[in-house]
Order: sequence, then C-alpha cells, then structure tokens
Amino acid sequence: MRRKLSPLLISETMKQKKNNNLSVFVVVFTIILFALFMYNEDVKSIAEFPFNRQKAQEIQEKQPSEENPIQINENPIQEEKTEEIAEVKNNSEDKIVLEKGKEVEVPVVIEDNKEVEEDEEDDEEAIELPPKDCDLFTGQWVYDNVSRPLYKEDECEFLTAQVTCMRNGRKDSMYQHWKWQPRDCNLPKFKPKLLLEKLRGKRLMFVGDSLNRNQWESMVCFVQSVVPPGRKSLIKSGSLNIFTIEDYNTTVEFYWAPFLVESNSDDPNMHSIMNRIIMPESIEKHAVNWKDVDYLIFNTYIWWMNTFKIKVLRGTFDEGATEYDEVERPVAYSRVMRTWSKWVDQNIDPNRTQVFFSSMSPLHIKSLDWDNPGGVKCAKETTPILNTTIPINVGTDKRLFVAAHNESQSMKRVPINFLNITTLSEYRKDAHTSVYTIRQGKMLSPEQKADPENYADCIHWCLPGLPDTWNEFLYTSIISRT
Repeated sequence: MRRKLSPLLISETMKQKKNNNLSVFVVVFTIILFALFMYNEDVKSIAEFPFNRQKAQEIQEKQPSEENPIQINENPIQEEKTEEIAEVKNNSEDKIVLEKGKEVEVPVVIEDNKEVEEDEEDDEEAIELPPKDCDLFTGQWVYDNVSRPLYKEDECEFLTAQVTCMRNGRKDSMYQHWKWQPRDCNLPKFKPKLLLEKLRGKRLMFVGDSLNRNQWESMVCFVQSVVPPGRKSLIKSGSLNIFTIEDYNTTVEFYWAPFLVESNSDDPNMHSIMNRIIMPESIEKHAVNWKDVDYLIFNTYIWWMNTFKIKVLRGTFDEGATEYDEVERPVAYSRVMRTWSKWVDQNIDPNRTQVFFSSMSPLHIKSLDWDNPGGVKCAKETTPILNTTIPINVGTDKRLFVAAHNESQSMKRVPINFLNITTLSEYRKDAHTSVYTIRQGKMLSPEQKADPENYADCIHWCLPGLPDTWNEFLYTSIISRT
C-alpha cells in the first residue's frame, strides 16, 4: 500500500531542504546538460577516449556486389591523419590486443624489450626451403615486430616519395610488422647476400604498371642494404629504370608497360589519360626491351579498371589511326594475354630465363566491403582483415584473374610461375599509401589533406610493406632454382 505524507511531515521536509535546493538544482541541471552533450557526440569518437573500451566488432566480409568502373589516378597523394593509433600489446603467445579494437586470436611474434642480435655467421646459416608442392599463397597474416620490417624506410635512399608513408606523416607503423605465414610450410629467411649471389651476372626485370614499380622499389631496398656506398647506382631512361649492383654485375630493372601491349598510355611520365586505347595484338615495341633478361616478372591490371569496356584501336598509332572499337574488359584482357604468351613462347629460352606473372593487386575503396560503415575508403585503416573464414570481396575483377591464370598455366614450352598475390593482399586494407604520399609530385594542400574521400590513394602500397611479401615469394623461387 502506498503511503501519503502528512502536511506536517511535508512541511518539515521542505524546511530541512530549503538551504540545499539551489545546489541540488545546479547538480541536476549539470547532469542533464552533460547527458545531452554525450548523446549528441559521435559514438565512435567517444569510444576512442582512453577511459573507454571500444565494443568488440566482428569483422564480416560483404557478399559480392555489382562491379563499378574505377577512376584510377597513377599519381598518389599525401595527408596528415589525426585519429588514434592502434597499438599492439603482448597479452599472450597467440593473441594481440588492438587498443581500438577487439582481442583477436592470431599468432604473434613479440620482442621482449631486448635487442635482436645480429649474428655475423647468419649468412652461412643453412636455408630451409619449403616443399615444392606447398601452397605458399594460402595462410594468414601474423604480427611480428621481431623480424619485420625486412628493411627500414629511412635506410633505403632509393625509395620514392610515393611510398615513404612514415616520412610523409603516417603516425602508426603496424602495417610494417605483418608477416605472411603459409598454412603448411614456412617461407625461407630472407638473406640479401644469398639473393645477390643467385643474381650474380644476371638481369632481373619487372614489367608492367605502377604496382610492379611498387614491387621493384621493394626489391631494390632488399638488395641494396648489403651493397657498400658507391657500388650501386640508379639510372632512369624513358620507360626503363635500371638499378645496378657493381660488385655482382647485377641489375634490378623496371620497364613501364601498363597494358603490356602497345597503348596511348605508354609514356612513363605523361600517361594520365582517361580515354585509354590499346592495340591488343601489338607487343614488339615493348618486348624488344625484355630480351636477354634472366628473370622476368610481368603484371597488368589496374589500368584495366577505369571503364567496363576497353577501347581497341583500328589500325596503328604510327599510322595516325584514331577510330576504335569498344570491347568488353575480359575479352580484351584475354586477347592481350594470348599476345603476351605467344611472345614468351617464341622468344624466351626456358633454360636461361625464369618467367613470373603476378596476379591482381587489389584496391580498397569501399569500407563497407570489410563492414566498416564509418570508414573513408582505406584512409583510417590500421590493421588487416583478420577474419579469414569468410570470403573477401573488395571489387577485384576475378574474370581477369581467371584469364591470366589459365593462359599462363596453359603454356608448355616455357613454364610460368604464377604469383597468386590477390587474396592475401585483399586482407591488407591497412597497407595502402592512402593520404601519406604525393600527387603529381607535390604534397597535398591542407584542404586536400582533409578530404581522403577524394584524395586517398587506395591502390599503391607503403614501403616497407606488403610488396615485400610479394618479393619473398619471388626470392623463394629464385633461390630454390638450381
């Protein structure tokens, strides 16, 4: 039964509280204002305060969505980011804790606050090669701050401003510390001197677009670390960049050919052309530069993603032809792959030259693809996609993947090493240059820096970073060859 206060009791109570009414009112009013303020604040921002623990988020991969043409800009950008940096703490031997995320059960190699000693006899240590039938491309990313990165950004003078993300203002360095761990075997320990011995007196050349240039820069950093000053040089001449290691009579080269075949985008400096036109059966103008090379690494992908259909020239550029047909992307790509494979078959001596073809390097331009509705493309990503149990779809055109794989694996006279980098790279939404790069040779203006939606480069990769792993696959194949 509810009781009622008598008038006398009410009067007494009011007298007792008379002196406290004002202070109580102030306290209550303050609490209400604070609550309203907190309610109107962005929840994500609140969760990032140090006295809050962010809710765990399940990393879900979206189902395949309709493919859209992508506007590609080969000249990336730079920005300063101000969001909190995720840190890694050593909670146990098989877990990492992300300050801004959940506890994720993944293998971790953590350094116990002591220097990793450099063993002078390390170069003579036996290398354990993976079995030939081991699938190097199926596995998981392991956080490793002991052996990664394989080189330091500020110790490789040949890196361009396009890829030096830390120098360009990136605050977190976690992206440098992820190591690829194959499921059923191990990648051999990287030893630059061993690689150089294998390359002694030989030429290694990357051929393709700016993603292969990205990988070429990584390889240059790999080998230059053990070469004395004055015994190495870099010469850029038109489409060809040549890094020379004098003591080994070795070159590590990059040749610009974004479609592999002849196109109106072949100028290495002036190629930002939206109306791209190709000659899918014409390859010799480029290919004459590929002869007498001992290791050839080809790729072509990103320049195909600008439109649904590809413009195929009627006639030749030399004749001044301007008319073209529009061909479905996978049809045109397959024609180029057949032209490439025919040239390889007719011009490569498999006893001398080892040929590789790298699969598609993915983009990360829609944060909803990895279930992050609050993201801005790849600009605010600091960790990989770690849930590898759900298929990934970040918009990679798998039709081109199939065409490249089938054509390269159907070749009989010259075996092709197909470097399947696509899926493992799709996990690395954190590793792009994003806004920590340049655009048309210049850093961004403050207004551009504040607009990652329009200026973030989610195509190219920071170095040290993901392309180092691609080169580990290349390194494994080269040192395995007797």
